[in-house]
This record gives sequence, C-alpha cells and structure tokens, in this order.
Amino acid sequence: MLKRLPFLCAALLALAACSHDSNSGSPAAEASAPAVTSTAPASAVSSPATAAAASTAAAPASSATVAPAQAPAEAATPAVAAAPFVDTGKWVEGKNYFRIDPAQPTSHPGKIEVTEVFSYGCPACNAFHSTVDRIAKSLPSDAVMNYLAASFRPDENWPMYQRAFYTAQALGVVDKSHDAMYDAVWKSKELSTYNATSSGLKPHEAWPTIEDAAKFYAKYGVDPKEFVAVANSFSVNTQMKRADDLMKAYGVDSTPTMIVNGKYRFTANSAGGYAQSIELTLWLVSKEAAGK
Repeated sequence: MLKRLPFLCAALLALAACSHDSNSGSPAAEASAPAVTSTAPASAVSSPATAAAASTAAAPASSATVAPAQAPAEAATPAVAAAPFVDTGKWVEGKNYFRIDPAQPTSHPGKIEVTEVFSYGCPACNAFHSTVDRIAKSLPSDAVMNYLAASFRPDENWPMYQRAFYTAQALGVVDKSHDAMYDAVWKSKELSTYNATSSGLKPHEAWPTIEDAAKFYAKYGVDPKEFVAVANSFSVNTQMKRADDLMKAYGVDSTPTMIVNGKYRFTANSAGGYAQSIELTLWLVSKEAAGK
C-alpha cells in the first residue's frame, strides 16, 4: 500500500511510527506523524488502557528471564572502531532520547546491545529498516545488534509476523531472510495484511497465516512442515512472551524504537530523522563504552 502514497509523503515517513493506538495503524495514518520537535517519545499517543487492549503481552517478566533477540549474524559483524565519547550538548535526555527505568538486563556480557523494536507489518519499520541495516554495519567492535519483534497490533496481524520472526530465528534463517520478509509484506505483497490494489485491510479470513509464512521461508531451505511445527512450539511461544514482556519493560509504545544497552530508548522522531538516528545510536554506544 505504501507505493500508493504520493512521492512527497516519503519525507514524512521518515518520522512515522506505528503505535498502540488502533486508530493510527494504517500506512496513510503513519505518514502524518508529528514533527521532530516533540519532547516525548514518537507516537506516544495511546493511553495505557488502549495499549492494554491492543496488546496480547503479559506484564514484564523478571530480569532473569527476559532477553532481546539476537540480530542476524551478518549485522552483528563490527565494521568500525569505537569512537571516543564527546558530549557537545547536542543530544538531550528527555527530548532526543529517554532513560529506561529500571534499566533492563542484556544478554551479551561484555557487549553493548543495540536493539530495534519492530514489526514486519509496520509500514514505518519498513521505511526505517535500511537505516537499521546501516546502524548495524556502523557499530564498533564492542557493540552487537539485536531485534525485538512486537505484537501489539493484533488488529493488523502483528502476532503472526512476530511468530514468523522467532521461528526463523530458531531455524537459523533470519540472517538470510530479514530484509526479504519486509519485501514479501510491502513489495510483492505475498504476506501483506493490506489489500494490494486498494486501501485498507484484507478481510480477516484473507490475512496471511503462519502456513503462508512457512511457504515463504521454504525459499531459504526450511521444510514448511518443520517451520509450522517450530512456530507452534513451546520454545517459540515462550520467546514471543519474553519479547512482549521486554517491550513493556522498555516502555515502548510505538515502532520502530531503538534501545541502547537496555538503558536508553529513542525513535527517529525524537532523534530528528533517519541520519540523526544513526548518529544518536553511535553516540549512546560511545556513552555506554565510556561509562558515562
């Protein structure tokens, strides 16, 4: 559906986000995101009651049981040396980035974790994911990239996309399929929940299923029957719940959201744009490395 938007909306997509609010989930609505001067997290428009109704997640789990999903192996490869930390006053806590209280545990001792909270079904995440790829490739050797798949928009089939991600991760094909999965939803539309030729969602019975996702992942050498079996396993169900718990513990209310080392969160909106998101990520990584 994104290709139906006028070209000038591309600039606005840079500031868009998919929120808990079920009234703002369509691609068209995401294109009219607030300006970057906001001093609150991007698209923090949902009330706690609305978020609870839209989400299938349970309350945050204890810190001992929650860990973010590891990024594709190719994205975890460091490309640059760590930059020294310099605070020029450009980045302001409470405006450009937000402290997570309490800070959440990370799963890579000795590494600084950078996590994107996303969904394949989120149009803003689709627009932002090439920037996330650039972030992953820019991380220094003391940092690692992770992804946390969200499910808080069941009205747009996000739980299925979340299940597909964690199944692909369990089967070791996320590194080969991550970008292609976005294409399957937003370009070829083979896994889209939106109508291909008109606005709005498909009828619920026409939404892509985990069986449809299994056919997609067969392109990467996965047996569709095995994919479905793993998708419905206790292990994947547990990983999905942990992801939902951790997202709530982070205080995330929109996607895409970036998390740095379980301590800080920000969006492209609060950072000021896509390029600034890369800069802010690396600055927060250097801040963590310096122990500031």
